Amino acid sequence: MTVTDAPARDEHHERDAHTHHDEQREHDELVGRAAGLAPLLDEHARWSDENRRLHDDVVAALADGGFFRLRKPARYGGREISARTLVAIGAALGRGDAAAGWVTSIYTIPAWMAGVFPDHVQDEVFADPDVRICGTLSPSGHAEPVDGGFRLTGKWGFISGALHAQWQEIIAMTPTPDGGMQPLMALVPLSDLEIVDDWHVAGLRGSGSVSTAASEVFVPAERTMPLVDVLTQQYRSQANADSVMYRTPLMPVTAAATVGTLLGMAQGAMDVFVRRMPERSITYTEYATQRDAPVTHLQLAEAALKTDQAEFHSFRIADVLDAKTRAGESWTLRERARSRADVGMVSALAKDAVDVLASASGGSSLYDDAAMQRINRNVQATNLHALIYPTTAFELYGRVLSGLDANTLYV
Repeated sequence: MTVTDAPARDEHHERDAHTHHDEQREHDELVGRAAGLAPLLDEHARWSDENRRLHDDVVAALADGGFFRLRKPARYGGREISARTLVAIGAALGRGDAAAGWVTSIYTIPAWMAGVFPDHVQDEVFADPDVRICGTLSPSGHAEPVDGGFRLTGKWGFISGALHAQWQEIIAMTPTPDGGMQPLMALVPLSDLEIVDDWHVAGLRGSGSVSTAASEVFVPAERTMPLVDVLTQQYRSQANADSVMYRTPLMPVTAAATVGTLLGMAQGAMDVFVRRMPERSITYTEYATQRDAPVTHLQLAEAALKTDQAEFHSFRIADVLDAKTRAGESWTLRERARSRADVGMVSALAKDAVDVLASASGGSSLYDDAAMQRINRNVQATNLHALIYPTTAFELYGRVLSGLDANTLYV
């Protein structure tokens, strides 16, 4: 080792320590800010549920807190936060109201996706620093090639946050030169789409996840990319090429954006149960308060341990994503499949934890003003999401562990 090696190494260590300190400070600030919104989210959660959209005061508070800028490119005022911070924010918001946590977290996915487009396209989309982009990965439209671009027709369901967004990322099938079809990703202003008010559902009502539709809408070619290019990290942005946030495939990004709200619902159910427990008796028993009953102790322990397990899988996704992006390492198929399996496990564990607590909450928890019944409906709904559904995720992971190729693009 030369004399100059030690000072250089010390300088590198100091720079890493400084970066870590800044990230931790940002993490603490944003997560604390999200947790501080709990009273407001709780106040409006029932209104949002009944009106099938987030309350305007909630949207304003989320915007003022910077929560719609979490995964936007930094040059447009985005935070480019770590995956660990993203998961923690989703959990803090989901703990207060799953709909608010879900919409906030889901916005981060198409915002990230917009950042893989050519830079001049990003300039158009991110011209408003507070722009919100909703989206989908379901190819439920058709894009007909025309001069200068594509003519878009179709309908896309489950578009969370569409009622508060200005742009939508869509996927549509388009012909290939060899006579086949391929999924195409496009960015479309919401003003070019029709909002279909069809969000009449049992759970996650407040997310306002309506459908959108297009009828022969022209989309310039520059605002489109083959989805396979995105899934294989063939990004078009030069300005974001050196960004740590873009050293990763799409699906692990989606996984990290999703799990926080799922974890938050389990934590929120525990909050509601523990808060109500000392005031509630167990009917037709001698227990004056539920807290005194041994069965309650067993139920609480089971729910808490399932929530702890969900937290482990949530932050494993985040920590692997952060570590690999910082190191610039590629993802193996097994790692990709495991990230989807982790999401499925978080979902299943959160649902189990909420189910234990909801079952222990008695008949009085069925009333509309009881938070537990809303949390229970919400966690049931998220478990049915196609990219979250545990059985599908576990099958994919087991298939890869068996040495077989993935039978889906979405890995």
